[in-house]
Amino acid sequence: MKLVYVFDAYCGWSHGFSATLREIVSRHPDLPVEVVSGGLFTGPRAVPIREFGYVHGANAQIAERTGAAFGEGYERLIADGSFVMDSEAAARGVAALRRVAPDRAVELATALQHAFYADGLSLSEPATYRKLAEAAGLDADAVVAAFQDPEASLAAADDFHRAAELGVTGFPTLLAVDGEHVVPLALGHGTADEVDRRLKAFAASLTSPSDN
Repeated sequence: MKLVYVFDAYCGWSHGFSATLREIVSRHPDLPVEVVSGGLFTGPRAVPIREFGYVHGANAQIAERTGAAFGEGYERLIADGSFVMDSEAAARGVAALRRVAPDRAVELATALQHAFYADGLSLSEPATYRKLAEAAGLDADAVVAAFQDPEASLAAADDFHRAAELGVTGFPTLLAVDGEHVVPLALGHGTADEVDRRLKAFAASLTSPSDN
């Protein structure tokens, strides 16, 4: 069995779920986690943030329900409404970090969201990945090279396809997967205790005798 976490680095609710995800991973260190970028703001949705008039209201709700913080750097970045959230670029960044440090995918995915939502760093800029890599003790040159490699675009497209294949329509979505068995553990938000209860129920269902 493994967990599949489908998120978007530019999704505020995914940012709000970061603490829960890290807690679940700490409780289940031996459970593999596949991190998949969902592609929230791509194509015609990759437009200046002013086009999404609900952002401030949504962020207030996210903060209230999850305790997630939105930093001064982020507020400055989006203040004039011109910033474009490009999920394809962010997905390339996730792919690059995953390629260099595959066993730290959850840690780095949540750190990437912190870079945007706390520090106000664009996830389209190589400098953001250099800074994040250095902070994480990774080979910064390797991370930046992976971000700029055409393979990263292919990996991003594969992620979007994987999310669609799993039937994910909203972010974040945390799934438990065992072979052909797929069960949602969290959709949009959820506490670690709630996720744990669903995870234990799923594990129990896999070991219970069949009806046949």
